[in-house]
Amino acid sequence: MTAPTREPRVSDTLLANAIRALAMDAVEAAKSGHPGMPMGMAEIAVALWNRHLVHNPANPRWANRDRFVVSNGHGSMLLYALLHLTGYDLPIDEIKRFRQLGSKTPGHPEHGVTPGVETTTGPLGQGLANGIGMAIAEKLLAAEFNRADHAIVDHRTYVFVGDGCLMEGISHEGCSLAGTLKLGKLTVIYDDNGISIDGETRGWFTDDTCKRFEAYGWNVIRDVDGHDVEAVDAAIRRARGVTDRPSFIDCRTVIGKGAPHKAGTADAHGAALGEKEVAAARVALGWRYPPFEIPESIYAGWNARERGVAAEDRWAKRFAQYRSAYPELAAEFTRRTHGELPRSWSETADALTHAQDAKGETVATRKASQQAIEACAKALPEMLGGSADLTGSVFTNWSGSKTLTGDAAGNYIYFGVREFAMCAIANGIALHGGHIPYVGTFLTFSDYARNALRMAALMKLRSIFVFTHDSIGLGEDGPTHQAIEHAATLRLIPNMTVWRPCDTVETAVAWAAALEHANGPTSLLFTRQNVPFQKRDAAQIAAIRRGGYVLADWNGAGKRAVIIATGSEVALAMAARDALAADGIAVRVVSMPCTQSFDAQGAAYRSSVLPAGVPRVAVEAGSTDGWRKYVGAVDDPRGTIVGIDTYGESAPAAVLFKHFGFTAENVAAAVKRVVE
Repeated sequence: MTAPTREPRVSDTLLANAIRALAMDAVEAAKSGHPGMPMGMAEIAVALWNRHLVHNPANPRWANRDRFVVSNGHGSMLLYALLHLTGYDLPIDEIKRFRQLGSKTPGHPEHGVTPGVETTTGPLGQGLANGIGMAIAEKLLAAEFNRADHAIVDHRTYVFVGDGCLMEGISHEGCSLAGTLKLGKLTVIYDDNGISIDGETRGWFTDDTCKRFEAYGWNVIRDVDGHDVEAVDAAIRRARGVTDRPSFIDCRTVIGKGAPHKAGTADAHGAALGEKEVAAARVALGWRYPPFEIPESIYAGWNARERGVAAEDRWAKRFAQYRSAYPELAAEFTRRTHGELPRSWSETADALTHAQDAKGETVATRKASQQAIEACAKALPEMLGGSADLTGSVFTNWSGSKTLTGDAAGNYIYFGVREFAMCAIANGIALHGGHIPYVGTFLTFSDYARNALRMAALMKLRSIFVFTHDSIGLGEDGPTHQAIEHAATLRLIPNMTVWRPCDTVETAVAWAAALEHANGPTSLLFTRQNVPFQKRDAAQIAAIRRGGYVLADWNGAGKRAVIIATGSEVALAMAARDALAADGIAVRVVSMPCTQSFDAQGAAYRSSVLPAGVPRVAVEAGSTDGWRKYVGAVDDPRGTIVGIDTYGESAPAAVLFKHFGFTAENVAAAVKRVVE
């Protein structure tokens, strides 16, 4: 895509100083923030945003815009200044309300809060990984939809990073993969200022960063003067000329440039400069305007609305020609970039569920998951899968999987042993649009990816995380690999939907629900070991989506109890129910594959499933605390939990389940204790 051109109206120095002034003033007004990065990267921003970035402030969601990510998100005022100055819907009053409750200028950039913010950044390195995901999405969409005479997907991804981003291990994971995949439309610009919060980084960060990126297979442009707009411009042009590798531009800068006493020091990093230093900086910069005042001539020099509208209009004309030549492809592209499922999707989901019910197989739910992927991916070409070196164990591939490489497009990514980057890259793919990413590893390794999972939930992304080997049922690999607290802690993440199905039918429903859930991520937890199929009628199958439902009702008169179970432990509950019937205790078994969906139901439905006053036992091979809200307080004699609050052991799964009390006999004994 052709980069914008700009006739100079005011000097680049004034354009850069406008960023510095807004950053100083906003941070000073808030009495908190990070002025140093915006002041140090101001000229870099001028070069990129005024000479290269293709975007439309009037339509921040235009499909073919360049993506711009500030991975060093503590410098959020750089992004807010750019959005305000170039004409996005971010008025000066919002700049004045920096870091205040309810403003569109939170302390770190937040996707969905501020127009023009592509991703939520702040946890360092994740924005970089998100950008890699965006570049992957662009590459794959271009390969799928572009034709020789029509290039409707043709944009670039630019990422600003700082020392902290590159110190974080996720930067190694992600950038190593990006080099392997030859993401030629990805450009990373490094704010190489040698300062972090604790001071000069040479005390703890002495890597030869450029050699590191050369080793990854990147195009590296060294020793660029980050305060020389022409030098930065030339470096970006060089990067754009390299199409078979991602580019890394090392820009040498001075943090807090313009602050006469604090520039180049840690004092400019993470705190307001102070009134005296701000005043002195104004003098040093020759900035004679009062706080938050920008002259019209400078606004005119930054305003990108006219050329943004023109760029989108040119693309719209190309897309109209594309639609005329390839109407079906155009319709598919529009559907996918709008995040809509096909009209026939509900029939696909229903057919999968009914097929699994008809087969009635006893298999591991990880295998049932693969069967669901097989059926869904045939109907949803936007599904983009992958695994962190565990494809043969987590079963995230299917018969139509095609490997993405540096030289060939595909729909499956071998991420290598990179769980954190994998999940953050998936988030970037989801943010870009056009694909539904799903990625897999063992449940215990969700710890490695924890903050990426949290960020997916914070941004309400349709990222799907497949976690198998969900309990001590993993067996001989032992406690290092056996999930204990993981399901419980995933359920604690706001906006994260967690499904732990008990058989093939619940697995099919869980997958359908995950693919339909456009406003948040889903974690799917699956077994390694086989689990028996559970018989249901049509009403019970329909009730699975409610998260908790009556799988087997009371089977006799006399004393009553409810067993709530999830995943592989549903089979134990059913066996205990049969045993208790002989002792005159009638048991209702409630399968609860998704606590969030159950909790979202109305009170009448919840009480119909879990009636008040009836003793309850919850059963799950994991931490117990999360089940207290369903069975009562720890000292309530009418409720208890069969779970595990210790680490596991290394032994065959059957031995472990018996050793830790996950037997029908022990569940039955627990029921007897609460009904007596």
